[in-house]
Amino acid sequence: MRSLSRLLVAVALTVLAFGSILAGTSAYYGGEGGAGCGRCHEIRPAVEAWSHSSHRGVRCASCHGSSFSADVRMHARSLGRVLLHARGDVPEQIHIRHTEVAPLVERCAACHRQEHADWQSGPHGTPYAGLFVNPEQNANQQLIDDCLRCHAMHFEGGIAELVTPLDRKGPWTFVKPELAGVPAVPCLACHSIHRDGEPMPSRTRRDAITGPQQEIARPSLAFYDRRSLEGVGLEWLPLPAMAEGERLVRTSPDRRQALCYQCHAPRAGNQVFSGDDRTPVGVHEGLSCLVCHAKHGQTTRASCAACHPRLSNCGIDVETMDTTFKSSDSPHDIHRVACRDCHPKGVPSTRLGTRERAEPRAGG
Repeated sequence: MRSLSRLLVAVALTVLAFGSILAGTSAYYGGEGGAGCGRCHEIRPAVEAWSHSSHRGVRCASCHGSSFSADVRMHARSLGRVLLHARGDVPEQIHIRHTEVAPLVERCAACHRQEHADWQSGPHGTPYAGLFVNPEQNANQQLIDDCLRCHAMHFEGGIAELVTPLDRKGPWTFVKPELAGVPAVPCLACHSIHRDGEPMPSRTRRDAITGPQQEIARPSLAFYDRRSLEGVGLEWLPLPAMAEGERLVRTSPDRRQALCYQCHAPRAGNQVFSGDDRTPVGVHEGLSCLVCHAKHGQTTRASCAACHPRLSNCGIDVETMDTTFKSSDSPHDIHRVACRDCHPKGVPSTRLGTRERAEPRAGG
């Protein structure tokens, strides 16, 4: 009986000590909504960057949780960092782990509800398992480590640690069921939250801004590079010079497309429609990706009504045209459809678009 009492006392003291450590570290490091995190030298650069970012009005704990966070993974890592400090094993720089990405993304929804809902319902919200064991995709594209450059870029391992077998025959099995629901292209793939920038104005103030004074790209836009473990800002991302045969294609100067091109990229030679490229030619040449593709949900069908039929060259409702908008089986892809595709006997002179006159399609 006495041994049992001693055991219970020991357990109680251990729990008390554990709670005291968590309470102390939460107060010390999580003070002022998490700004106290900067007391750790390896976190200080991130805190300093945050203080100049568009999110500087959002406390650290609002995105990263705290020592008493309901998220067990964040909780465990907080304690783990304390133990590392206690034994002097302190990293020079810290990075977000892939297991922390999903909780962070969920916290994005606290302020960006509509954007989060659009992203979640769109193709970029597809989870790991829905992407990496897709039979049609895997039969056409060989699974390689470079897939992780754009899908699951925060995952620290290789493609073989997620899917088996690595061939085009299948059947394919997702190796890590605990990661099956993790988003393959999370918010942090395109947004680096600690980048320099001004906070977003209120919706009322934004609606009052017109013309060229309107903001086009948010300062957080950056492509997450899994090799450097850092976000690369738009100013460092190139816009490729695209070609259709020997002809140089006119492309939109919209800098946001540089982000799209990191994954929807052409093969060597920069020919339109090679690789994963979807640079528009024909009647849509020169348009930005984001004219038609909603930023977060990637939905496109509603965008056609902005130009058709009122601003189109032919004045015909797009829903009646023989294009991939009407049917995915149409031979006229909406990214490259030209007037002559629907007018094989010649384009009526009164409706001949300036784009067709000035720059005839290759081979036309």
